[in-house]
Amino acid sequence: MASLSRRALFGGLLAAGTATVAACSGEPARFQGGSGSRADDAGSGSSGSKSLSIAVIPGWDDAVASSNLWKVLLEERGYTVDLRELEVAATYTAVANNQIDIYMSTWLPGTHEPYWAKYQDDLEILSEWAEGGLMLVVPDYVQIDSVAELAAQADAFGNRIVGIEAGAGQMRLTREEVMPAYGLDGFTLVEGSTPAMLAELNSAISRQQNIVVTLWTPHWAFGRWDLKVLEEPEKAYGAPDTLTAIAGKGFSQAQPEVAGWLKNFTIDEDKSAELMAAIQDAGTGNALEGTKEWVADNKAITDAWFTSAADAA
Repeated sequence: MASLSRRALFGGLLAAGTATVAACSGEPARFQGGSGSRADDAGSGSSGSKSLSIAVIPGWDDAVASSNLWKVLLEERGYTVDLRELEVAATYTAVANNQIDIYMSTWLPGTHEPYWAKYQDDLEILSEWAEGGLMLVVPDYVQIDSVAELAAQADAFGNRIVGIEAGAGQMRLTREEVMPAYGLDGFTLVEGSTPAMLAELNSAISRQQNIVVTLWTPHWAFGRWDLKVLEEPEKAYGAPDTLTAIAGKGFSQAQPEVAGWLKNFTIDEDKSAELMAAIQDAGTGNALEGTKEWVADNKAITDAWFTSAADAA
Protein backbone atom coordinates (compact mmCIF):
# COMPACT_ATOMS: atom_id res chain seq x y z
CA MET A 1 0.00 0.00 0.00
CA ALA A 2 1.57 3.27 -1.13
CA SER A 3 0.65 5.67 1.67
CA LEU A 4 2.39 9.03 2.20
CA SER A 5 2.22 11.17 5.34
CA ARG A 6 4.29 13.91 6.95
CA ARG A 7 1.70 14.70 9.64
CA ALA A 8 4.35 15.15 12.31
CA LEU A 9 6.13 17.74 10.20
CA PHE A 10 3.08 19.69 9.11
CA GLY A 11 0.70 19.53 12.07
CA GLY A 12 -1.41 22.64 12.31
CA LEU A 13 -1.54 23.58 8.63
CA LEU A 14 -4.49 25.72 7.61
CA ALA A 15 -7.44 24.04 5.98
CA ALA A 16 -7.16 23.73 2.22
CA GLY A 17 -8.88 26.08 -0.17
CA THR A 18 -8.19 29.24 1.86
CA ALA A 19 -4.51 30.12 2.04
CA THR A 20 -3.70 28.38 -1.23
CA VAL A 21 -5.72 30.63 -3.50
CA ALA A 22 -4.05 33.77 -2.13
CA ALA A 23 -0.65 32.27 -1.60
CA CYS A 24 0.93 34.46 -4.23
CA SER A 25 0.60 37.52 -2.00
CA GLY A 26 1.50 39.83 -1.49
CA GLU A 27 -0.12 40.82 -3.54
CA PRO A 28 0.92 39.86 -7.09
CA ALA A 29 -0.29 42.12 -9.83
CA ARG A 30 -2.60 40.94 -12.57
CA PHE A 31 -0.67 40.88 -15.83
CA GLN A 32 -1.75 43.58 -18.25
CA GLY A 33 0.42 42.69 -21.24
CA GLY A 34 3.16 44.57 -22.99
CA SER A 35 4.91 45.14 -26.27
CA GLY A 36 6.98 41.97 -26.26
CA SER A 37 10.32 43.78 -26.11
CA ARG A 38 12.83 42.73 -23.44
CA ALA A 39 13.14 46.41 -22.59
CA ASP A 40 9.37 46.68 -22.14
CA ASP A 41 8.18 47.54 -18.65
CA ALA A 42 6.15 44.31 -18.39
CA GLY A 43 9.23 42.15 -18.80
CA SER A 44 11.72 44.48 -17.19
CA GLY A 45 14.85 42.34 -17.10
CA SER A 46 16.70 44.28 -19.80
CA SER A 47 20.48 44.42 -19.64
CA GLY A 48 21.61 46.02 -16.39
CA SER A 49 18.09 46.34 -14.98
CA LYS A 50 17.54 45.56 -11.31
CA SER A 51 13.79 45.11 -11.83
CA LEU A 52 12.40 41.69 -12.71
CA SER A 53 9.01 40.04 -13.11
CA ILE A 54 8.07 36.46 -12.29
CA ALA A 55 4.86 34.78 -13.45
CA VAL A 56 2.79 32.99 -10.81
CA ILE A 57 -0.14 30.67 -11.47
CA PRO A 58 -2.52 31.10 -8.51
CA GLY A 59 -3.03 27.95 -6.48
CA TRP A 60 -0.11 26.01 -8.00
CA ASP A 61 1.85 25.57 -4.81
CA ASP A 62 5.22 24.68 -6.34
CA ALA A 63 5.07 27.81 -8.50
CA VAL A 64 3.85 29.98 -5.62
CA ALA A 65 6.58 28.73 -3.29
CA SER A 66 9.49 28.94 -5.73
CA SER A 67 8.41 32.37 -7.02
CA ASN A 68 8.08 33.85 -3.55
CA LEU A 69 11.40 32.24 -2.61
CA TRP A 70 13.24 33.94 -5.44
CA LYS A 71 11.47 37.24 -4.86
CA VAL A 72 12.81 37.19 -1.30
CA LEU A 73 16.31 36.11 -2.30
CA LEU A 74 16.67 38.57 -5.17
CA GLU A 75 15.29 41.48 -3.19
CA GLU A 76 17.81 40.71 -0.44
CA ARG A 77 20.43 41.32 -3.13
CA GLY A 78 19.12 44.65 -4.35
CA TYR A 79 16.61 43.66 -7.03
CA THR A 80 12.96 44.63 -7.27
CA VAL A 81 10.76 41.66 -8.17
CA ASP A 82 7.10 41.83 -9.21
CA LEU A 83 5.02 38.66 -9.06
CA ARG A 84 2.41 38.64 -11.83
CA GLU A 85 -0.64 36.35 -11.76
CA LEU A 86 -1.44 34.58 -15.04
CA GLU A 87 -3.22 31.46 -16.21
CA VAL A 88 -0.98 28.71 -17.53
CA ALA A 89 -1.31 29.33 -21.28
CA ALA A 90 -0.85 33.08 -20.84
CA THR A 91 2.26 32.44 -18.76
CA TYR A 92 4.08 30.73 -21.61
CA THR A 93 2.97 33.35 -24.12
CA ALA A 94 4.13 36.20 -21.90
CA VAL A 95 7.52 34.66 -21.09
CA ALA A 96 8.17 33.70 -24.72
CA ASN A 97 7.33 37.27 -25.78
CA ASN A 98 9.60 38.76 -23.07
CA GLN A 99 6.61 40.42 -21.42
CA ILE A 100 7.40 38.50 -18.22
CA ASP A 101 10.97 37.63 -17.32
CA ILE A 102 10.79 34.29 -15.50
CA TYR A 103 8.46 31.38 -14.83
CA MET A 104 9.78 29.11 -12.09
CA SER A 105 7.77 25.91 -12.46
CA THR A 106 7.64 24.40 -15.93
CA TRP A 107 7.21 20.60 -15.70
CA LEU A 108 9.30 18.85 -18.35
CA PRO A 109 9.43 16.73 -20.38
CA GLY A 110 5.85 15.50 -19.92
CA THR A 111 3.28 17.62 -18.15
CA HIS A 112 3.87 20.93 -19.95
CA GLU A 113 5.10 19.39 -23.20
CA PRO A 114 2.47 21.07 -25.43
CA TYR A 115 3.43 24.53 -24.17
CA TRP A 116 7.14 23.78 -24.46
CA ALA A 117 6.72 22.40 -27.99
CA LYS A 118 4.90 25.56 -29.05
CA TYR A 119 7.25 28.12 -27.50
CA GLN A 120 10.63 26.44 -26.98
CA ASP A 121 12.35 28.39 -29.75
CA ASP A 122 11.65 31.59 -27.79
CA LEU A 123 12.53 30.22 -24.34
CA GLU A 124 15.63 29.23 -22.41
CA ILE A 125 16.08 26.98 -19.40
CA LEU A 126 17.58 28.66 -16.34
CA SER A 127 17.44 25.83 -13.80
CA GLU A 128 16.25 22.26 -13.34
CA TRP A 129 15.60 22.42 -9.64
CA ALA A 130 13.43 19.52 -8.42
CA GLU A 131 11.65 16.33 -9.42
CA GLY A 132 7.87 16.24 -9.64
CA GLY A 133 5.41 13.40 -9.99
CA LEU A 134 1.74 13.21 -10.99
CA MET A 135 -0.75 10.83 -9.40
CA LEU A 136 -4.30 10.01 -8.44
CA VAL A 137 -4.81 10.12 -4.69
CA VAL A 138 -7.43 8.96 -2.20
CA PRO A 139 -7.68 9.31 1.59
CA ASP A 140 -5.90 6.43 3.31
CA TYR A 141 -9.16 5.00 4.67
CA VAL A 142 -10.42 4.28 1.12
CA GLN A 143 -10.31 0.54 0.43
CA ILE A 144 -8.52 0.52 -2.90
CA ASP A 145 -4.80 0.64 -3.65
CA SER A 146 -4.54 0.97 -7.44
CA VAL A 147 -5.95 3.04 -10.29
CA ALA A 148 -6.79 -0.32 -11.87
CA GLU A 149 -9.44 -0.85 -9.18
CA LEU A 150 -11.33 2.37 -9.90
CA ALA A 151 -13.32 1.26 -12.96
CA ALA A 152 -15.29 -1.34 -11.00
CA GLN A 153 -16.09 1.16 -8.24
CA ALA A 154 -17.11 4.28 -10.14
CA ASP A 155 -20.42 4.52 -8.25
CA ALA A 156 -18.61 4.51 -4.91
CA PHE A 157 -16.80 7.70 -5.97
CA GLY A 158 -19.85 9.41 -7.43
CA ASN A 159 -18.42 8.77 -10.92
CA ARG A 160 -16.06 11.72 -10.40
CA ILE A 161 -12.33 12.33 -10.43
CA VAL A 162 -11.88 15.76 -8.88
CA GLY A 163 -9.38 17.69 -10.95
CA ILE A 164 -7.85 21.14 -11.10
CA GLU A 165 -7.55 23.93 -13.70
CA ALA A 166 -8.69 22.95 -17.19
CA GLY A 167 -5.42 24.08 -18.78
CA ALA A 168 -3.19 22.09 -16.44
CA GLY A 169 -0.98 19.46 -18.02
CA GLN A 170 -2.10 16.91 -15.45
CA MET A 171 -5.68 17.31 -16.61
CA ARG A 172 -4.65 16.60 -20.20
CA LEU A 173 -2.67 13.52 -19.19
CA THR A 174 -5.45 12.25 -16.93
CA ARG A 175 -8.05 12.63 -19.68
CA GLU A 176 -5.96 11.45 -22.64
CA GLU A 177 -3.68 8.84 -21.07
CA VAL A 178 -4.74 7.66 -17.62
CA MET A 179 -8.49 7.31 -18.06
CA PRO A 180 -8.27 5.35 -21.34
CA ALA A 181 -5.47 3.14 -19.98
CA TYR A 182 -7.65 1.97 -17.09
CA GLY A 183 -11.07 2.03 -18.73
CA LEU A 184 -12.35 4.88 -16.59
CA ASP A 185 -15.13 5.87 -18.98
CA GLY A 186 -17.53 5.62 -16.05
CA PHE A 187 -15.87 8.68 -14.51
CA THR A 188 -16.08 12.37 -15.30
CA LEU A 189 -12.90 14.39 -14.80
CA VAL A 190 -14.15 17.48 -12.98
CA GLU A 191 -12.50 20.75 -14.00
CA GLY A 192 -12.13 23.52 -11.45
CA SER A 193 -9.16 24.89 -9.56
CA THR A 194 -6.49 23.59 -7.22
CA PRO A 195 -7.99 25.38 -4.19
CA ALA A 196 -11.44 23.98 -5.01
CA MET A 197 -10.04 20.46 -5.33
CA LEU A 198 -8.26 20.75 -1.99
CA ALA A 199 -11.37 22.14 -0.32
CA GLU A 200 -13.44 19.23 -1.62
CA LEU A 201 -10.76 16.78 -0.47
CA ASN A 202 -10.83 18.35 2.99
CA SER A 203 -14.63 18.17 3.12
CA ALA A 204 -14.70 14.51 2.06
CA ILE A 205 -12.08 13.55 4.64
CA SER A 206 -13.96 15.32 7.41
CA ARG A 207 -16.97 13.13 6.54
CA GLN A 208 -14.94 9.95 5.85
CA GLN A 209 -16.33 9.89 2.30
CA ASN A 210 -14.78 8.36 -0.80
CA ILE A 211 -13.02 10.78 -3.12
CA VAL A 212 -10.30 10.53 -5.76
CA VAL A 213 -8.34 13.62 -6.82
CA THR A 214 -5.51 14.62 -9.10
CA LEU A 215 -2.43 15.56 -7.08
CA TRP A 216 1.33 15.80 -7.41
CA THR A 217 4.55 15.93 -5.47
CA PRO A 218 6.03 17.98 -3.99
CA HIS A 219 2.86 19.20 -2.24
CA TRP A 220 1.99 20.17 1.32
CA ALA A 221 -1.26 18.16 1.22
CA PHE A 222 0.64 14.98 2.09
CA GLY A 223 1.47 16.52 5.43
CA ARG A 224 -1.97 17.94 6.04
CA TRP A 225 -3.85 14.65 5.58
CA ASP A 226 -3.14 10.92 5.55
CA LEU A 227 -3.30 10.21 1.83
CA LYS A 228 -2.75 7.19 -0.36
CA VAL A 229 -1.11 7.42 -3.78
CA LEU A 230 -2.87 4.92 -6.01
CA GLU A 231 -0.51 2.51 -7.70
CA GLU A 232 -0.37 3.14 -11.43
CA PRO A 233 0.93 -0.06 -13.06
CA GLU A 234 0.45 1.11 -16.65
CA LYS A 235 2.64 4.17 -16.00
CA ALA A 236 0.17 6.25 -17.99
CA TYR A 237 1.34 9.46 -16.33
CA GLY A 238 4.84 8.71 -17.56
CA ALA A 239 8.15 9.17 -15.79
CA PRO A 240 8.59 11.90 -13.17
CA ASP A 241 9.09 15.39 -14.54
CA THR A 242 11.76 17.95 -13.73
CA LEU A 243 10.59 21.27 -12.30
CA THR A 244 12.31 23.83 -14.49
CA ALA A 245 12.77 27.60 -14.35
CA ILE A 246 12.48 29.26 -17.75
CA ALA A 247 12.89 32.71 -19.26
CA GLY A 248 12.56 34.34 -22.64
CA LYS A 249 15.40 33.86 -25.09
CA GLY A 250 18.25 36.24 -24.31
CA PHE A 251 17.57 36.54 -20.59
CA SER A 252 20.86 34.93 -19.54
CA GLN A 253 22.79 37.36 -21.71
CA ALA A 254 20.83 40.35 -20.39
CA GLN A 255 20.89 39.17 -16.75
CA PRO A 256 23.99 36.98 -16.30
CA GLU A 257 24.12 37.48 -12.53
CA VAL A 258 20.55 36.30 -11.93
CA ALA A 259 20.89 33.50 -14.47
CA GLY A 260 24.05 32.31 -12.73
CA TRP A 261 22.32 32.20 -9.36
CA LEU A 262 19.32 30.33 -10.72
CA LYS A 263 21.56 27.81 -12.44
CA ASN A 264 22.66 26.62 -9.00
CA PHE A 265 19.13 26.38 -7.57
CA THR A 266 18.12 22.89 -6.46
CA ILE A 267 15.89 21.85 -3.57
CA ASP A 268 14.87 18.42 -2.34
CA GLU A 269 11.29 17.29 -1.83
CA ASP A 270 11.34 17.60 1.96
CA LYS A 271 12.66 21.17 1.94
CA SER A 272 10.28 22.15 -0.84
CA ALA A 273 7.37 20.76 1.17
CA GLU A 274 8.62 22.63 4.26
CA LEU A 275 8.59 25.87 2.29
CA MET A 276 5.03 25.24 1.09
CA ALA A 277 4.01 24.43 4.66
CA ALA A 278 5.55 27.67 5.93
CA ILE A 279 3.48 29.58 3.37
CA GLN A 280 0.33 27.74 4.44
CA ASP A 281 1.05 28.36 8.12
CA ALA A 282 1.52 32.09 7.45
CA GLY A 283 -2.10 32.37 6.32
CA THR A 284 -3.93 34.08 3.51
CA GLY A 285 -2.04 37.00 2.01
CA ASN A 286 1.15 36.30 3.94
CA ALA A 287 3.15 34.14 1.54
CA LEU A 288 6.15 36.46 1.65
CA GLU A 289 6.21 36.41 5.43
CA GLY A 290 6.10 32.62 5.46
CA THR A 291 8.82 32.48 2.84
CA LYS A 292 11.05 34.88 4.77
CA GLU A 293 10.71 32.72 7.88
CA TRP A 294 11.72 29.64 5.88
CA VAL A 295 14.70 31.46 4.37
CA ALA A 296 15.84 32.61 7.82
CA ASP A 297 15.81 28.99 8.98
CA ASN A 298 17.59 27.67 5.89
CA LYS A 299 20.34 30.18 5.17
CA ALA A 300 22.97 27.49 4.67
CA ILE A 301 20.92 26.05 1.81
CA THR A 302 20.05 29.33 0.10
CA ASP A 303 23.50 30.89 0.56
CA ALA A 304 25.05 27.92 -1.24
CA TRP A 305 23.23 28.82 -4.46
CA PHE A 306 24.94 32.20 -4.47
CA THR A 307 28.31 31.04 -3.15
CA SER A 308 28.66 28.39 -5.84
CA ALA A 309 27.77 30.94 -8.50
CA ALA A 310 30.48 33.28 -7.22
CA ASP A 311 33.02 30.46 -7.17
CA ALA A 312 32.20 29.59 -10.77
CA ALA A 313 32.61 33.18 -11.96
